[in-house]
Amino acid sequence: MVTVGTTSTRVVETIADANGIVKAQKGVTHAFFYPGYRYKIVDGLLTNFHWPKSSLILLVSAFYGRENTLEAYKMAVENKMKLFSYGDGMLIL
Repeated sequence: MVTVGTTSTRVVETIADANGIVKAQKGVTHAFFYPGYRYKIVDGLLTNFHWPKSSLILLVSAFYGRENTLEAYKMAVENKMKLFSYGDGMLIL
């Protein structure tokens, strides 16, 4: 499953069971993902470049790996890409 944005990533990972089955639910998620988290269902992520040291960059690092994320951000900065909301984005598969 490819999610669009970190919010949808948090939601589907919260409601997916251990087998990766998602059933409609209603509620709130307080999920916080950081390196070491094993994603249950998400195998692709479309997201923008988040601010360094944010919880969202930790979610990306948990998905893509710390070193890969740092390299992607280095490339983004070198190419004068915009960070944060309404900035440039990346597709991680």
